[in-house]
Amino acid sequence: MKSLFDIREHFENLRQLLLWTLLVIPVGILSGSASALFLWSLDRSTELRWQYEWLLFLLPVAGVGMAYLDQWIGKSAKGGNNLILDRIHEPGGGVPTRMAPLVLFGTLVTHLFGGSAGREGTAVQMGGSLASAYGRLCKFGAENTRILLMAGVAAGFGSVFGTPLTGAIFAMEVLVIGRMQYGALIPVMVASLVGDYTCSAWGVHHATYHISISDPEHLRALLDIPLLGKVALAAVAFGLASKVFAELTHGLQIGFGKISPHAPVRVAMGAAVVIGLVYLLGTRDYIGLGVRSSHEGAVTLLSAFEAGGADVWSWWWKLLFTAVTLSVGFKGGEVTPLFFIGATLGNTLAVLLGAPVDLMAGVGLVAVFAGATNTPLACTIMGIELFGSHYGIYFAVGSFIAYYCSGHSGIYSAQRLGVPKNSSSKLPPDLPLRDVKTLQNASSRKAKSRDRK
Repeated sequence: MKSLFDIREHFENLRQLLLWTLLVIPVGILSGSASALFLWSLDRSTELRWQYEWLLFLLPVAGVGMAYLDQWIGKSAKGGNNLILDRIHEPGGGVPTRMAPLVLFGTLVTHLFGGSAGREGTAVQMGGSLASAYGRLCKFGAENTRILLMAGVAAGFGSVFGTPLTGAIFAMEVLVIGRMQYGALIPVMVASLVGDYTCSAWGVHHATYHISISDPEHLRALLDIPLLGKVALAAVAFGLASKVFAELTHGLQIGFGKISPHAPVRVAMGAAVVIGLVYLLGTRDYIGLGVRSSHEGAVTLLSAFEAGGADVWSWWWKLLFTAVTLSVGFKGGEVTPLFFIGATLGNTLAVLLGAPVDLMAGVGLVAVFAGATNTPLACTIMGIELFGSHYGIYFAVGSFIAYYCSGHSGIYSAQRLGVPKNSSSKLPPDLPLRDVKTLQNASSRKAKSRDRK
């Protein structure tokens, strides 16, 4: 009879755990340092744009220069986050080292001259690129390289937002919709923690958000069912906003591509649209990162947590500005704009539903992100890391309902579909999200053809 305690098995588990821990610590240090450099540079770029407002008029010129640089040396690095996800699913090709400096430079250019973008994509791509370079240098095998790439994603995400637990969960959850593999849990957790600690050790500070309900302990002890119902109702809107953002961004990318096959022309057209929108609305609140502003009374991510801190359509304008900016090829992430969209939409819905503005803004912040990235668990954890565990149930309800209501869409086309969101979906397993729409359109055409017959 086999012993209940197999010493060799436990020893092998501990050996592998120690190996992975030592393996990913350099990834965390590299990614955290890169995030610190990026966040510091991003603040300087934003302050320069505030000081010299005429820089906005150079956005087309900057975009054209960036497009030519991409064509010259970008090559496969232009794949961005989707390239990293593809390499995790099918290790072997690796991620080019040039991705890190290119995405760093490109994102700073976007923010300096007034494009609307975020920072998550930059941090994740730098983390993945540096992790891949480290793996090639040390000649690690394909499976270890896969873990290194996941660790780079976790460290980049966790360090750029100051949410290490979220970074680890996100790196595992984002790969396959509806299914998580826990085999890499320890290394991605270690990498995310090291990355966040390293970023903080460089003296970089993250934005702080507050929900100021008077008695959060009482709120958690005696669950407010009517408030939970309002959160659930708002979550439907958050999910639909996520879907609109993802579909509009992809649609504009196709539309601009049909207008011109040349990347420099497309980016110049998109920049002109952004400048036109700024002067059509008479405000610069929706360009740049959007977390804070140099103008008193501006709509920002932070102001969305206050009554009157957002206009009714602030969420839509940020959505449009960001979709145009990213669809034509400007560099940057989607997540911080998604935070802005969710928080300002939550601000508007709070007034309509008679709910606390700050709580609804916080739920919107994580829920729109959950719907757009198909990562409801990571977003629930993010809500807890950013705002505290008192509101955990509201973040969970908001994130999971938004996830279901966003349908089979998302900002990462390389995500695989593990478990369909509804049982009637006859979609093959592990289908990349980029192919889901194609398959659905083909099925719809066949159905219409049968109906005509």
